[in-house]
Amino acid sequence: MPQSVQILGTGQLLTLAGRLRAAGGARLRANMARRVRRAAEPLQRDLQEAIRSVDLPGSGRRVRGGPSPTERPLRATLAGGIRISVRTTSPPGARVWMDKSRLPADLRNMPWVIENGRVRHPVFGNRRRWATQWARPAGWWSRTVQAGMPRMRAEVARVLDDVRRDLE
Repeated sequence: MPQSVQILGTGQLLTLAGRLRAAGGARLRANMARRVRRAAEPLQRDLQEAIRSVDLPGSGRRVRGGPSPTERPLRATLAGGIRISVRTTSPPGARVWMDKSRLPADLRNMPWVIENGRVRHPVFGNRRRWATQWARPAGWWSRTVQAGMPRMRAEVARVLDDVRRDLE
């Protein structure tokens, strides 16, 4: 199940946030927030690419009918819901998360459904006829986060070292 990815509350971030407050450096704080956001952007792009490339094959039966009656593409809609937030106040850190409020009401649980691998839905809105599709590879969120976290942590540590040097 997709969870938000956070780098929060480490001793370095807490100490640095206190020193930034004491220094009163709005420019320094804004610079740090901008650089931490830039450190999280590659993970956001990787997650968006991962959801856009998830394969949802049909059930294998012959499909009749025409194009989908909806105007919104599923994968692009879900990719648009992945956001970044950065805080320099308590607790300071970066967060990459799926914003359910940016998704249509009928798709709010879809990222978690695809993460688990099984998508069950009515056929063209007909609630008497259902189809099951299997997402491959399941785990689009967890695998991408696992692969991207070391890079994000290293970049945030580098930003913190630079800001700490500026404060000294």
